[in-house]
Amino acid sequence: MVGKLTEEQLAVKQAAREFAQQELLPGVIERDRNMTFATEQVKAMGEMGFMGMMVSEKYGGGGMDTMSYVVAMEEISKIDNSCSVAMSVNNSLVCWGLETFGTEEQKQKYLTKLASGEQIGAFCLSEPEAGSDATSQRTTAIDKGDHYLLNGTKNWITNGGSSSVHLVIAQTDAEKGHRGINALIVPTDLEGVEIGAKEDKLGIRGSDTHTIMYNNVKVPKENRIGEDGFGFKFAMKVLSGGRIGIAAQALGIAAGAYELAVKYSKEREAFGKSISKHQAIAFKLADMATEIQAARLLVYNAARLKDEGKNYDMASSMAKLFAAETAMKHTVEAVQIHGGYGYVKEYHVERLMRDAKITQIYEGTSEIQKLVISRTVLSGKLYEEG
Repeated sequence: MVGKLTEEQLAVKQAAREFAQQELLPGVIERDRNMTFATEQVKAMGEMGFMGMMVSEKYGGGGMDTMSYVVAMEEISKIDNSCSVAMSVNNSLVCWGLETFGTEEQKQKYLTKLASGEQIGAFCLSEPEAGSDATSQRTTAIDKGDHYLLNGTKNWITNGGSSSVHLVIAQTDAEKGHRGINALIVPTDLEGVEIGAKEDKLGIRGSDTHTIMYNNVKVPKENRIGEDGFGFKFAMKVLSGGRIGIAAQALGIAAGAYELAVKYSKEREAFGKSISKHQAIAFKLADMATEIQAARLLVYNAARLKDEGKNYDMASSMAKLFAAETAMKHTVEAVQIHGGYGYVKEYHVERLMRDAKITQIYEGTSEIQKLVISRTVLSGKLYEEG
């Protein structure tokens, strides 16, 4: 049954909720205001096992399923989305990509430290002229025999300044188009890796988002993931799973705003009674509850399909699309329910509203998700899975 959690998953959800309330909530406003990366809190997340939840215990991970990861992401995202996006990238993109497609040597050398939270990883795909169009890579990785010579610029890179390992998507043979793209493991201490200034963003302001420059970086041949030319397929497969994480983040943002709105509506009085008893507010809460639960079921369904080894590409796109739109819509409503108080930082909902916007953009915009979904619909394969 979609939506029914096991005792273990419920325990993970409760642990994540307590951690978020006790460790992330204090100082979250200041970190947002000052664009401060939560170094100590992210380290604590690693110690709690939140940074490599789905990685096999053999490589230092939690050995958990996708559903456990999703419920933890939701609870963390109710409080601090700068932390939850660091968690999402490390789990969904970096660790999952390495464990699924990496060699045993690569896993032993890089995955174990990433899964335990000892190190943080970054996924480097987006470029100044290659965001949604991932085939238009300008970053090059020229084959030099025993190594690749990496040159180019990546932007909007989450964990860019705090990561020890980058997974870089780069063009090796332009004549082959997307079949000439490779994925490389790039330790950040290699000569020629340059970290640009931190981005000053609307939301997730504590997230460590940077432009990364690669200037004649010599990447050993053994750091290539998969066969020559596998890079584009690698990126697409990794992003499909990553969308489940971002969908869970969007769900958490919406749910967090909803919880705050319910609490405030019961405490605030107007015209002799709490505003929750006014139909205008009560109906807003009803709409929020209904659409957030619908988003939750879509997210859980995508996680279930992934855990069952079924095709989840369209399910993850549906989950991300609907959850992101729900987050944006209902964080705005949460601010409205709070009235003037919703417009000030102390009440948290304005931050959640700002954080919600990015979920419609990164790891595939809402428009890209509609493209993925429509292609499946038009292929006649809409109901083949799940």
